[in-house]
Amino acid sequence: MPGLLGFAPWIVYAIIATSDEWRWGAIVGLVTALLLVAKDKIKGRAWDEMVIASSAAVFFAVITAISLAAPHSPLMLYGPALVNLWLAGTAWGSLAIRKPFTLGIAKTTAPQEIHALPAFYKVNAVITAVWAGAFTIAAVALTWVMSVAPHATALVITIKAVTFAAPAAFTAWYPKRVQARFAAQP
Repeated sequence: MPGLLGFAPWIVYAIIATSDEWRWGAIVGLVTALLLVAKDKIKGRAWDEMVIASSAAVFFAVITAISLAAPHSPLMLYGPALVNLWLAGTAWGSLAIRKPFTLGIAKTTAPQEIHALPAFYKVNAVITAVWAGAFTIAAVALTWVMSVAPHATALVITIKAVTFAAPAAFTAWYPKRVQARFAAQP
């Protein structure tokens, strides 16, 4: 569950940032992200444990600046898609530099002796790729929905919920499957 806490700024933004209140959503998302990062740094957490919260701080700083400078920007309509595009970039980028964003989080709960194992890295690379794929699908789907039916709130919520719940469930299931497979080997 600690890894999911990093998504709090994104969730807060999604709840608050209605078509009329994206500025407040951005501001509250930024404050939430900064509080999470500060709390984690005070606790001595490494940066790789808070990639999503750190990414949120950067994203919401930019979105807050844009929303305050140009409150009626056409970007406002595409806020849900932009969030997922940014998260997809964060996830794919972490894979590109061979530091899957889930790796630092997993190290906080997994036994120290498995951290250096190739299988541990691979499990986290797969999980991060699933998240990256879900974020990418959400970004594309939400861009399409917002361009053809910007008031289809139920569809937007469904896309957001499914593309978050599916990788979250996979994250909980996949390591257990890999552990069971290793335990079954002689």
